[in-house]
Amino acid sequence: MTESTAQSPNQGLESLKDQVRSAVIWRSGTQILGQLLTWASTFIVIRVLSPSDYGLFAMTQVVLVLLNMLNGYGLASALIQRGDAGRHAQRQLFGMLILLNLVLAGIQFGCAPFAAAYYRQPMVADLLRVQALLYVATPFIALPYALLSREMDFRKQAQVNFASGIAGAVTALAGAWAGLGVWTLVAAPIALFTVRAIGMTWAANALMWPSFDFRGAGDIARYGGVMATGQIFWFLQSQADVFIAGRLFDPHMLGIYTTSLFLTQIFVSKFVPPLNEVAFSAYARLKDDRAAMAAGFVKSARVIFVVAMPFYLGLAVTARPLVEVVLGPKWLEAAPVVHWLALAMPMMTLQALYSPASDAVGRPGIGAQNGATGALLLPAAFLIGVHWGVMGLIAAWFAAYPLYLAISTRRTLPVIGVRLRDLVDGILPPVFAAIAMALIVSLLARLLPPMPALAQLVLLGGAGVLAYGGWLALFARETLDEVVALVRNRSG
Repeated sequence: MTESTAQSPNQGLESLKDQVRSAVIWRSGTQILGQLLTWASTFIVIRVLSPSDYGLFAMTQVVLVLLNMLNGYGLASALIQRGDAGRHAQRQLFGMLILLNLVLAGIQFGCAPFAAAYYRQPMVADLLRVQALLYVATPFIALPYALLSREMDFRKQAQVNFASGIAGAVTALAGAWAGLGVWTLVAAPIALFTVRAIGMTWAANALMWPSFDFRGAGDIARYGGVMATGQIFWFLQSQADVFIAGRLFDPHMLGIYTTSLFLTQIFVSKFVPPLNEVAFSAYARLKDDRAAMAAGFVKSARVIFVVAMPFYLGLAVTARPLVEVVLGPKWLEAAPVVHWLALAMPMMTLQALYSPASDAVGRPGIGAQNGATGALLLPAAFLIGVHWGVMGLIAAWFAAYPLYLAISTRRTLPVIGVRLRDLVDGILPPVFAAIAMALIVSLLARLLPPMPALAQLVLLGGAGVLAYGGWLALFARETLDEVVALVRNRSG
């Protein structure tokens, strides 16, 4: 029997596992390093600027996030999933991205006065007009992103993202120290996008003439349109609270709420998206092997929850000393907001894992339907809760999100071949370990004598690490071994 040079299915799967591991290390490993540096600058800037500055900035983000849902990353995802992605298709995508983003920049510039009138803050118009510059860079980021993602080359992406993150952080620090106020928060993303556009185009060798002849590119447009629809629904649920509260809250109180959201959503907004990018590319390759994909999804969810659960519950039980140390004494009124929002974030994290899997199997409509559900439930809850202030908004999270997650779970899992029992069994070990950790840390906090916030935070944090690791070692050894094996590249 002659030896074949073709890979066997098992060899192909092992090769994909190696690629995924390498991608995760580069995409999330450098993301962690970059985010640590970025957060260091961010928290310094937060201590310099006022809650009102962050409130004004949050008002502009509602418009910016909405239009960015339409900026063409769905089109880029279509190219990742497409079988044929030759030079002509790349040029067509580039042309689509340029036209689309020019239109979006014009819309934002024209709508700026109306947004300012809605929030009763004239400065919002000036901020939005300058932020329209971000759309110029987007085509030069989205196309290289698609090309590198097709090859699962996340090393170059990670290097560029790291460099651009540093550029944004330096700009933010310089702006804060120069006394630019809220303009600091506008200048930093512009610097970040500019460096990222140049770096990604160079890394992917993606500089080309765009094509505005879109014949034969209907599948890209349709796929991108469906994904954009889902993203719009995501906007309606993720920005509804800020949009509604921005009309009723003053900039100071809105800044307290949005900065608390930023702190509690660090994991789901900063770490989960790059992992989802890797997952989407991997799922797209496994879409014809539903059993392997289902196993991969459960394993991915379990590993993510091993990190997410102690983060969220740790935030909840150390909210007051953490806010005082990280944000500064002037932000102390954010502590109870951070406490309660952190407890809602595990639901949001699980919800965020669904779309990459359903999109990868060619069912982006599932994500759109889930988004539509959230776009109905969450804004309705926020509209009711806002009348009771910030705590009313928090109550709305707990009233609407469990139902939203239940509906999405029931709709998504059959499509990707995952049984609910398998998913629950997969994530319960880190959930139980984090709950045990939170109870131990809460008890310790009650027993500690009065002390400086930093000392209290260090003691509680150290106790939390020991409690969480000890619980996993004693009661969830298999889960702990799996994470260690993933890091060490051993099969498990």
